[in-house]
Amino acid sequence: MPSSALLAALTDRLGAAHVLTAPEDLESYLVETRGLHRGQALAVARPADTAEVAFVVERCAAARVPVVAQGGNTGLVGGGVPQGGIVLSLTRLARVRAVDPVNATITVEAGVTLADVQAAADGAGMLFPLSLASEGSCRIGGNLATNAGGTAVLAYGNARDLVLGLEVVLADGRVWNGLKGLRKDNAGYDLKQLFVGSEGTLGIITAAVLKLFPKPLSRGVGFVGLADPAAALALFAQLRARAGRDLTAFEVIPPFGLEIVLRHTPGATPPLAGRHGTYALVEFSSTRPDAPAAEALEAALAEAIEAGFVEDATLGASEARNQALWALRENLSEVQRREGGSIKHDVSVPLSALPEFLDTATRACEAAMPGLRVCAFGHFGDGNIHFNLSQPVGMDRAAFLGQWSRFNRIVHDVVESLGGSIAAEHGVGLIKRDELAHYADPVALDLMRRVKAALDPHGLLNPGKVVVPEGGGPPALPPA
Repeated sequence: MPSSALLAALTDRLGAAHVLTAPEDLESYLVETRGLHRGQALAVARPADTAEVAFVVERCAAARVPVVAQGGNTGLVGGGVPQGGIVLSLTRLARVRAVDPVNATITVEAGVTLADVQAAADGAGMLFPLSLASEGSCRIGGNLATNAGGTAVLAYGNARDLVLGLEVVLADGRVWNGLKGLRKDNAGYDLKQLFVGSEGTLGIITAAVLKLFPKPLSRGVGFVGLADPAAALALFAQLRARAGRDLTAFEVIPPFGLEIVLRHTPGATPPLAGRHGTYALVEFSSTRPDAPAAEALEAALAEAIEAGFVEDATLGASEARNQALWALRENLSEVQRREGGSIKHDVSVPLSALPEFLDTATRACEAAMPGLRVCAFGHFGDGNIHFNLSQPVGMDRAAFLGQWSRFNRIVHDVVESLGGSIAAEHGVGLIKRDELAHYADPVALDLMRRVKAALDPHGLLNPGKVVVPEGGGPPALPPA
């Protein structure tokens, strides 16, 4: 089918307003969030429901035209950057189909924003715990397709752990209806887990049944000053032993990270007096009326100070203060941009290896480029570190970003030596595709290729991302 015939068929079914071809209309769909990569596309299709998604995919399959699904286009690894073909925007699939407080589930379409999923759960007196900095604009379909993590993984798990059922459009346009709200189902393979984390390369998620949880009745937030990451790990182990699942967050911030948040965030004030070797943002929450979280956290931190793990600490005395302490962590990614170019690594290692990783990788990167500023922060409680590198003061930004591959190798070699992962929560996409091929177990890589070939034999779903066929595929795009 020629492209003109394909576009005519899509326009006839979706309407002219929802098949975009003008360059100015395509622009926002071609560039990923950080602006590092730019793609190209024949058109953007914006279906209104699952049937229209299936129609677009079936017609594209017949014409051998690639399809790249996009939600909020907030990804950080180039996974949604099209390399030709049709961009399939899921933003119009924005219905909350059902909320079942008794079964503790919510059924939503892929284009519902994460914030709206949270709000719908809250309206039913329940909690949907997935939380990300981009929750106001990212879409739940993308969260599931990338197996998003966020700040609540410690207590509730990744996106993979929060999904019970999926509805998926397959590469040939068929629809798999797996929208079951069951917590026990051993009737064959767990197909939904094939699609969670597959970044739209195996199928397109159009709806999901998600787990809900009881809303916490209280929470306590503390900001802690510690000597070093080893002390942070000791504190984490003590708090986990004391609080169990009530320890809902343990985020680590380096001194440089706190410094730039305070420098670039209007109204931000230092949470502690003096300077410390590392900082931790800790949260307790409780669903029990007889166990106030703030009191439990205060007692736990007092015990840690006596034990020598903690040098100083402050607790939020109000919800407004809790939010202000959280803002010191949540604003960190944004303010890094104010410091020039940033080479980013989203990695994980076993918790016990965190201090060694941070020390070894920091020394290796600083030795490779004098003046480099390491900003290693993140989800210490689940072993996920955003090991970001800010350019030396005064260095040309483009020249610094040109060193991306060199620093990938330095950092990822350390991660690999410690039994970690080079892709913790942002996915593989385009940016880490070749790194995955370099580090993955050959048998694992072969299995991935076989799954891809079985579910997408013509390679039309998000081609060139995550894993490419043996012998190569489309090249990674150059920086925009």
